[in-house]
Amino acid sequence: MDVLKDYEVFLTTEKKASANTLSSYLRDVRQFAAYLEREERALDDVTQSDVERYVKYLVSKGKSVSTVTRAVASLKSFYAYMVHAGRLSANPARSVVPDKVQRKLPQILTSKEVELFLDQPVCIDAKGYRDHAMLELLYATGIRVTELIDLNVDNLNLSGGFLRCEGRGKERIIPLYPAAVRALNDYLRDVRPQLVEDPEETALFLNMNGRRMSRQGFWKIIKHYQEKADIKKDITPHTLRHSFAAHLLENGADLRSIQEMLGHADISSTQIYAQLVKQKLKDVYIKAHPRA
Repeated sequence: MDVLKDYEVFLTTEKKASANTLSSYLRDVRQFAAYLEREERALDDVTQSDVERYVKYLVSKGKSVSTVTRAVASLKSFYAYMVHAGRLSANPARSVVPDKVQRKLPQILTSKEVELFLDQPVCIDAKGYRDHAMLELLYATGIRVTELIDLNVDNLNLSGGFLRCEGRGKERIIPLYPAAVRALNDYLRDVRPQLVEDPEETALFLNMNGRRMSRQGFWKIIKHYQEKADIKKDITPHTLRHSFAAHLLENGADLRSIQEMLGHADISSTQIYAQLVKQKLKDVYIKAHPRA
């Protein structure tokens, strides 16, 4: 289908979509096209009712919450492109909300749990200093694990107190709190020179063999310190990203600023943290109010 080829080019060149996003969006639209074909309809001849019926069809087939939610997001993106390209006058998926499908709120750490977790690396050897700097940076910035391991030394401006992060084709500037700056200074001054073997190596964080840290290596670090801290919640690199966003929102940051720091293309991706904070307040109210 020519329109899907054009859409793929649009996602790649203009939206700078990641390989995973590109694959899932195109797959979801192709599945919708196949459904429409059985209904003797075409992608450019769709109403909101057609999209809503498709959502009910997916639910009836036992598709998971995440699958149905992602399918709706994919169709919203595709039809937004169709409007942008002048192929349609309105987006038929724009107002569709999946029936009986609620997005699962992400799990976050409390402020005390974050402090406990970040205190686990003991700064008495190279590994301790490196791990402490990595965890402080992750919570200070909320960047994705891929962005963390892709960082180079020149992405840091410690005198200015900020990080320059390049993710998904876009660059963003994220402030660093003083404790993170100190941890990174200690690591860069005293530890990284011990680890690096190739003077041409640009990676910020290195493994104990002097090469760029891998996703798997960092995942093991997270799990090691979760066990050491005896925190029962399942901590992943994304848990610190979620906690970063929720704690900023709890302390007065606005959604647009959080969206920019997280690198979300759409504000709807950031709004889930508002739901999370509201749910937390509701839980506190129910537990604390004498008549609740």
